[in-house]
Amino acid sequence: MNELIIEQGRTEKNYWADLWRYRELFFFLAWRDILVRYKQTVIGVAWSVVRPLLTMIIFTVLFSRVAKLHSDAAVPYALLVMAGMLPWNFFSNSLNESSNSLITNVNLISKVYFPRLIVPAGSVITSFVDFAITLVLMTLMMAFYRFLPDWHLLALPFFVALAFASSFGVGLWLSALNVEYRDFRYIIPFIVQFGLYVSPVGFSSSVIPARWRLLYALNPVVGIIDGFRWSLLRGQSRIWPPGLFICIGITFALCFSGIWYFRKTEKTFADVI
Repeated sequence: MNELIIEQGRTEKNYWADLWRYRELFFFLAWRDILVRYKQTVIGVAWSVVRPLLTMIIFTVLFSRVAKLHSDAAVPYALLVMAGMLPWNFFSNSLNESSNSLITNVNLISKVYFPRLIVPAGSVITSFVDFAITLVLMTLMMAFYRFLPDWHLLALPFFVALAFASSFGVGLWLSALNVEYRDFRYIIPFIVQFGLYVSPVGFSSSVIPARWRLLYALNPVVGIIDGFRWSLLRGQSRIWPPGLFICIGITFALCFSGIWYFRKTEKTFADVI
């Protein structure tokens, strides 16, 4: 049985230890969100396959047939798009879920003590489930095109971790801001929609002119998408090293600043929300 000890300043001193003590909440909240998301839907979890599949088909036709853009090397264009959609869908779903996570858990936050950091983190874990389902779809497509990965696949866990950290950092900012400024519930869908078109999801980042590559790399999703393509597509879709280093730096900055801002405003959540 866990003991509840009331002591002045204990919350601050034991915050990170409490994250471990309440670790089961991560998975409880994530599992609950998964069940709620697909409750009373006709095809249920299949939406996690239908949405990326339809988007992939539209982007493939739009960019390869209409815009006449070409894939890197001998990579089928559909695989190029799907490899870009893997991290983008994870990132966008994480933003949507984590930004509203504190608002949707208002009863829990206002009545029970636990480290509030668990709530947006649980939302990112929820989005990771959809990512895993889409990864299976990517595997089936690679088998269909007979385009199996090679040793570059060993780098994929690193880029998955980078995508997770980036999503978590931005999610902390948005979830905390959404508590104080409810306008963000209208801004966030616009950010996600805009981000889809300024990120190289439907095309290769190599089509960006050299003079704009540095500026374009300030979008952390660019380096993550390039990394996913490099590791999944046998290195035939190349990484721009300066862009990758910028992505890593921005991701770390987002995580540390997100944690700082979240912890700074966390004390007021129960009152403001």
